[in-house]
Amino acid sequence: MQEKDIHSDLLDVAELAARTALPAPTVRTLLRGGTPPADSVNDRVRARITALARADMAATGKRMSDLASDISQRLGVSGYWARQVCDGKKVPSVELLHGLVEYFGVEEGEAFFTASAADALNRALLPLLHKLEHPESDPVLALMDRYGVRSADLRVHGSLTREQLERLLEGVLRSVVPPEGGRDQ
Repeated sequence: MQEKDIHSDLLDVAELAARTALPAPTVRTLLRGGTPPADSVNDRVRARITALARADMAATGKRMSDLASDISQRLGVSGYWARQVCDGKKVPSVELLHGLVEYFGVEEGEAFFTASAADALNRALLPLLHKLEHPESDPVLALMDRYGVRSADLRVHGSLTREQLERLLEGVLRSVVPPEGGRDQ
């Protein structure tokens, strides 16, 4: 199988463009190892909001005036401002950008709008990479995948104390490791 066939089988440029709110030519350039066009953070924010607005209108059948009105009501801004932002003519403040993250349901938060094209594409490719690495060979990853857990960060943010984490892991290990030091008899 040629390299082009492998890429087309594994990587759908249109889907990646939609998931990252990047232009398809930029995704294609990055997948080929090229350098995307230079842009500023403001350019990224405007372009990605516009892409999300267009995708939302396509999915819901809304017109721009309906979308702007909905955003206006949810974020407490003028309809004119909302339309300007959705058209890519204005850059929202950080506070309003956070509101747009919630409005559009962007899981990556504000970084979705501000990340470089390469970082945005890498973030979208990581789930594919994890699938290709056969998570079933790692029992923890397989369990996380089975229950739809995308990531776990139990130690850094204090959701569990060290002692609680040790008890949790000890309980899990006891339930899966055979008696007598892990050796079957």
